Amino acid sequence: MSENDSAPLYEVVKRHISEAILLGEWTSGTVIPSENALAADFGVSVGTIRRALAELVSEGMLMRRRKTGTVVTGWAPLHNLRYFFQYFRLHNKEGALLKSRTALLDYQLGEATALDAEKLLIEEGGPVYRLHRLRSIDGVAAMHERFTVVASKVPDFPGPDELPELLYRYLLDQYGLRVAAVREQLTAGLANAEDCRLLELTAPHAVMIIDAVSFDQSATPVMMTHQRVSTEHFMYVNEIR
Repeated sequence: MSENDSAPLYEVVKRHISEAILLGEWTSGTVIPSENALAADFGVSVGTIRRALAELVSEGMLMRRRKTGTVVTGWAPLHNLRYFFQYFRLHNKEGALLKSRTALLDYQLGEATALDAEKLLIEEGGPVYRLHRLRSIDGVAAMHERFTVVASKVPDFPGPDELPELLYRYLLDQYGLRVAAVREQLTAGLANAEDCRLLELTAPHAVMIIDAVSFDQSATPVMMTHQRVSTEHFMYVNEIR
């Protein structure tokens, strides 16, 4: 495990195991290694492994079988916020979950507009970080996204050269900000000039527009996002169980 991980050890272990399942390294029916073997692999105590596995069992990703051990169920709870923010819910046309990469296009420290203030429950003119990123899958541009982050929530926020790719995980690890709820609105629209340039589209072309506000554990807004998605090669899947 990375020495930079500052989240509780069991959460770090849980994250690594869930990644192995979500990305198909451990498929449905796989019997995972014993607690002692996992503890040795991760360099943590058996108690830490046991707690991580217990949470994954309760979430349905793993199940315990008598005389067999702990088995991957094949049910990945993609609606769970933890997985949503690590693996944006883009699938290919066959339905497989895709892992994307991001590139930072713009980074600014600015002042909250009236709309920012209304959505984020802050004072107009208060400091906010504005990020603009391009998200690609296997070299194909899938979406571009804008984040507006409440600056007071993230003191000593990293500059553009140090900005982590997994922003939501960074908020948890660095600031203890766990995104507990998301209010999301999906609409359809026509691609504008910026969409066509960044997503390599030819007008007229439809795009999906996702506007969201993310809330922390105390139900306080942390950030809002505006994402514009090409669905020519990808699907957006929101699975609720």
